[in-house]
Amino acid sequence: MASEPGRPGPDGAPDQDPPGNPGPQGTPNGQDPASADAQAAEQAPADKKKRRKRPFWRDLVIIVVAALALTILLKAFVVEVFSIPSGSMENTLLPGDRVLVSKIVYRFRDVARGDVVVFSGQGSWGPDAPPPPGNPFLRLWDDLTNLIGVTAPGTDYIKRVIGLPGDHVVCCDAQGRVTVNGVPLSEQSYIHPGDVPSSMPFDITVPAGHLWVMGDNRADSDDSRYRTSDPGGGSIPESEVVGRAFVIIWPPSRIGDLPIPATFQQVALHATAAAPAVLGGSAAALTVGVLAWRRRQAPEPGDDSREMGS
Repeated sequence: MASEPGRPGPDGAPDQDPPGNPGPQGTPNGQDPASADAQAAEQAPADKKKRRKRPFWRDLVIIVVAALALTILLKAFVVEVFSIPSGSMENTLLPGDRVLVSKIVYRFRDVARGDVVVFSGQGSWGPDAPPPPGNPFLRLWDDLTNLIGVTAPGTDYIKRVIGLPGDHVVCCDAQGRVTVNGVPLSEQSYIHPGDVPSSMPFDITVPAGHLWVMGDNRADSDDSRYRTSDPGGGSIPESEVVGRAFVIIWPPSRIGDLPIPATFQQVALHATAAAPAVLGGSAAALTVGVLAWRRRQAPEPGDDSREMGS
């Protein structure tokens, strides 16, 4: 639709004034710019007050709940903090130390000799865990303190893996050393200063699916040596391993990693462990070869008369 021309003025020319009625300062609708700015300034604080209606305590609750949820997920699937309650692992770990335990490392590799592991003794070494407190507030407090390693479940233990499934672990050889599959271990770097590898002799082949574990404080450690009458002959089920302790995080003066000692990296130790598998493979290859040779020597079907003679 075309626009209408302006109505002629007194002199016959179209009126050029804009359709709006100019105010005293020539602004549309007579609105003063200064008053408009003042109204906008008054409106801004009001809008901010509306946006700040949510109280601070509500934000704080959301943050705390989110942090707890994240901590629980980490504890369940990734890492967990454990507090060392006794001196059975001195001087590697001291009472009161807190360690981070990886719960996913054994999804990517097997347990290795020399690993420091946390495992549950429920149903094997230790008595059943005590029932939770009847008071719900005490149960909540226990759960929260367990999350950060202030307390630890009474059925969990921490020891060093000495023997894997199938290993022949013996103490002691002529020099008083623990041997694994006939290979002596040099343990001075991690056992308690002044301790002997073991004052108690033992000779065991670790059952399938089990581990032979010992504390680094050999004179004061309730470990596999003293559990030979328990299921597994003192060894613990691999299925009960919670994870590998890999770093000390508290106190600050003790922060450091927990590497596998060099003695467990001996080539002879790994070669000896691989020998049964190699021998088994060789025997299987030999068996296949003999069967193939016998098949070549056997008569072809339908040739019995030729092989028997006249």
